[in-house]
Amino acid sequence: MLNDDLTIRRASTSDGPALMALERAGWSWLSDVMPQRAEDALMFDERYGVEPFLVAELAGRVVGYIRQIPPTPLASNQHVRQIQGLRVSHDVRGRGVGQALVEAACLAARAQGARRITLRVLGHNLPARRLYERCGFQVEGVLPEEFLLDGAYVDDVLMGLRLDD
Repeated sequence: MLNDDLTIRRASTSDGPALMALERAGWSWLSDVMPQRAEDALMFDERYGVEPFLVAELAGRVVGYIRQIPPTPLASNQHVRQIQGLRVSHDVRGRGVGQALVEAACLAARAQGARRITLRVLGHNLPARRLYERCGFQVEGVLPEEFLLDGAYVDDVLMGLRLDD
């Protein structure tokens, strides 16, 4: 699917505009629970620093990102990481970029000492759910009708993967 031109690397502050362009272009009620961010919004700010982001480049062009962080600041669950953001450019979807990003996030979480990685995905987002399942994630819970999006109630699906197997 992919050629050797795909690179997954840590984000840098200079990636901010390209990642925000991906964020805005990929926004949809299929995958997002928050309204679309403003055109002048910054990708990296006091809430979301650059450190948790991995970037996918294909032939030198930024085509995706993933963000994984500890789910809480509690010491008691620092062995867990959570994917809180994944975007792939529309023009390269279906070519393995998303899977490469998820696999890279899992490797990075292992390197940080994590035993598990979790995520939340909207129940109606079947492409994302299939991607996560291909990467070994399993459904661990469902919050029925957790969100009212664009006039419809949508389940919040909790998925997880053990990293120490």
